[in-house]
Amino acid sequence: MYEKGIAVAKDLNQAVYWYEKAASQGYASAQHNLGFMYEKGIAVAKDLNQAFDLYEEAASQGYAPAQRKLGFMYEKGIGVAKDLNQAIYLYEEAASQGYAPAQNNLGFIYEKGIAVAKDLNQAVYWYEKAASQGYAPAQNNLGFMYEKGIGVAKDLNQAVYWYEEAASQGYASAQNNLGSMYEKGIGVAKDLNQAIYLYEKAASQGYASAQTNLGFMYEKGIGVTKDLNQAFNWYEKAASQGYGPAQKRLDFMHKKRIVFAKDLNQAVY
Repeated sequence: MYEKGIAVAKDLNQAVYWYEKAASQGYASAQHNLGFMYEKGIAVAKDLNQAFDLYEEAASQGYAPAQRKLGFMYEKGIGVAKDLNQAIYLYEEAASQGYAPAQNNLGFIYEKGIAVAKDLNQAVYWYEKAASQGYAPAQNNLGFMYEKGIGVAKDLNQAVYWYEEAASQGYASAQNNLGSMYEKGIGVAKDLNQAIYLYEKAASQGYASAQTNLGFMYEKGIGVTKDLNQAFNWYEKAASQGYGPAQKRLDFMHKKRIVFAKDLNQAVY
């Protein structure tokens, strides 16, 4: 209640205080929540070792959210030596309890063949498990599988359906993917206004691909009045995140002396 400001003024110090009280008694949910505070440095000094220890304590009690977080730390080597086999084991433990985020992680592992034989059927299976629970990242991933025909027969109606499910929850990647479907008329009637709307939704969340797509719409005047300053601004936002396609568009604008004075040093950068 203190962490989220529910029925009380938000007070992260109080949140940590009470999580510590419960965690010290071995309460798995509190250990997990406190681990998250340490992982992100919320109201405490960021401490990945402490986060790992707390997740591990909770995971050892079979607490699925902690198993998933601990699995992610092993997968990425955060606060611990990278160990993909251990990551998969923990994802499986959490996924077997029906925990959607872990099911999604496991789907990705099978889709990409990370420390396991690539198995697209298994990927789709786990994405479906998570998507059916309303988990937006899995819905987006499942939509992509249907759009491209990966592990399933290509089905653009299904792709649009799952993108819509995730986009309606504000998931930026799905909003961007759905925007692209509307821009190109793939699986839906072409609707540039809807494409712009969805790109804007995702771009406003800092999603670089959507920012670039929106910039391109403004650069070319597709579905909006052509506005090179707006195009430049959106490209710049995406490029500042290291997004290559946006950096290329900015480079092109510099070379063509679009919007601003020619600056070859900036183009080279």
